[in-house]
Amino acid sequence: MTWVEFKTHDDAPPIAGLRAGSGPPVLLLHGGPGLGFEYLRDLADELAEENDVAWYQQRGLAPSATEGPYTVATDVRDAARVLDALGWEKAYVVGHSWGGHLALHVAAALPERVLGVLAVDPLGSVGDGRWPEFDAEMFRRTPEPVRARARELDELLSSGAGDDDLALESMSLVWAAYFADPEAAPPMPDLRMASERSALMGQSIVAELPALEAALGRIRLPVGFVHGALSPMPIAASTDTAERIPGAWVDVVDGAGHFVWVEAPRAVTASLRRLTGG
Repeated sequence: MTWVEFKTHDDAPPIAGLRAGSGPPVLLLHGGPGLGFEYLRDLADELAEENDVAWYQQRGLAPSATEGPYTVATDVRDAARVLDALGWEKAYVVGHSWGGHLALHVAAALPERVLGVLAVDPLGSVGDGRWPEFDAEMFRRTPEPVRARARELDELLSSGAGDDDLALESMSLVWAAYFADPEAAPPMPDLRMASERSALMGQSIVAELPALEAALGRIRLPVGFVHGALSPMPIAASTDTAERIPGAWVDVVDGAGHFVWVEAPRAVTASLRRLTGG
């Protein structure tokens, strides 16, 4: 797959990404919220076989702007700016983890720019988002010898007292826990982390959660969820949200964890076909 670089061309801090494929326009949003977007490469390649896919680095890491503000509202505005840069009046929005949560914010704030949403193993959007359950399961799956260190780093980074190196160490300790079978998890790829963005975005996500929950019932767009049956993120994180959105549906993928496309190739493509009608 040949990817072509693009970036926003307005006066605001630049947001840059890659585009390839042909077919329905699909804006792909990465998770984190402080991760480099490269971890989505295999999913982007898969979706670009049938769609015109654009994926970009959210602000905080190059090639996009590294400065804030790091807020949900800013990320929604950046998504709109990317659509403008691509010349897309409307697009399907596909997001993974935090990106799936962001996709719902985009749908609620910018319904005129969205054809539909597919949230892939997203953060929950109802009540506490099932986040305490997710955290507990992640630590349960983390090997006991490093579990205390993983908890220590999580608390440090959440408070904003960590740095990028500690964020990478934290991810390395819990990486296998994201998968259906942690003992068979693939090695962690080269990742980039923006710890300041992650901490500040975490605060903003929590602050905006009640408003998003209140807005779910007003979303009148096609919305689907695809969730790993063995993900540490509870399936209810998707089903709770889907129940609030008229007509929304959930595909549960057997044998898959949080990175659904890794353990179940083509499953996300199948759900996107369902969303787009073919």
